[in-house]
Amino acid sequence: MKVCKFGGTSMANAECIKRVRDIVAADDQVAYVVVSAPGKREKSDTKVTDLLYACLDNVHLGKKAKEAFAPIRERFDSIIKGLNLKIDLTERYDEIETSLDNGTTKDYIASRGEYLSAIVLSEALGWKFVDAAEFVRFDDNGDFLADETNAYARALFHNVKRAIIPGFYGATADGEIKTFSRGGSDISGSIVARAVYADIYENWTDVDGFMKCDPRIVSDPEVMELITYKELRELSYMGANVLHPEAIFPVRKNDIPIHIRNTFNPDSKGTLIVPSKKFFSGAYERKESTVTGIAGKKDFIAINIEKSMMNNELGFARKVLEVIERNGMCVEHMPTGIDTLSVIVDGSDHDEDALERIVEGIKTVCRPDTIDLDRNLALIAIVGHGMSRKKGTATKVCSSLSEAEVNIRMIDQGSSELNIIVAVENKDYERAIKALYNEFLN
Repeated sequence: MKVCKFGGTSMANAECIKRVRDIVAADDQVAYVVVSAPGKREKSDTKVTDLLYACLDNVHLGKKAKEAFAPIRERFDSIIKGLNLKIDLTERYDEIETSLDNGTTKDYIASRGEYLSAIVLSEALGWKFVDAAEFVRFDDNGDFLADETNAYARALFHNVKRAIIPGFYGATADGEIKTFSRGGSDISGSIVARAVYADIYENWTDVDGFMKCDPRIVSDPEVMELITYKELRELSYMGANVLHPEAIFPVRKNDIPIHIRNTFNPDSKGTLIVPSKKFFSGAYERKESTVTGIAGKKDFIAINIEKSMMNNELGFARKVLEVIERNGMCVEHMPTGIDTLSVIVDGSDHDEDALERIVEGIKTVCRPDTIDLDRNLALIAIVGHGMSRKKGTATKVCSSLSEAEVNIRMIDQGSSELNIIVAVENKDYERAIKALYNEFLN
């Protein structure tokens, strides 16, 4: 049995949805389909979710709900006409417009793209529509309740053999709509796959799979045909965002593989994501290599702390972390020495005042000899299970970057030996990526 999720580009217009319909109809193993809101039809177009956010903003600025909602109404009516469906969504539109007039929440209005999209596809396929609000549960703070959701979903789908489900949202016990972060429909598909004990979760998008490197930097990189959950997490964290990084957590409970596939190139092998390297046999055989993929992100900041005899000071690192936590920042990495400690934080959306408070707080609590900020750093992850058994990988990382005249500002390797992370200056980022790709993957 399969669970499929189709992303925004797969649902962008009537022609795209016809492709989705044909893909689902041709595979009798597909039992449940999760959909996103319609995405861009072309580069200059606007995603339906963004239209909905703009709609809410316009209402807050004084525009009538009917006028503000008109672009969304027109978008879905165009899809319905293109599919030759005998469905009238006027009542649904009216409900949404009424909610806008009555001061609806941002989560509710954002969710309506997936809601309407699923209704349309259910009509196109003749399958049952199941509202995600019936089983995806959040608490009053908007935190996802995984076990409660799974219990509701298992009970619901036990009696529903085929269904179309909107992704991205759920509801509290009181019925208030809550959404995941953007891209959260991937999580919704994973939730359904777990609940019905699917054999595989197919995530259909507009690319052939995970590239071994960023195609915007390296020309025509290969697609990873087979990777593990852990490799995916490492690469997703560093910006390889074909799949929402939290989508693996529900399916991980039941060791369900995820298959990334291309709606517009269904003959492509795609990328198969398996629970562990134990699956590298039989149908999931993978040619062993040292490195699976390379990914990275710019704009990190290093908080560099130096203090004599730091290693003998009980709780020093804890005090530093507590200061950072109090100021609302997350720690990305924390390389250490005998008398030095560096804390890497994401600087892409940082609060300068918060950074100043952190520096002053560390001075007060820890009394370091010196403390300074190192800005404009890029982190690059070299990821692969093969590194744990291959001597000299770190040497190759350093030598390839040296030959490319890239200065390494930091290097870190976890005990799992699944990745090596290097920090370089932002200006050297693209050159470093190319050098590492040519060394390990070209």
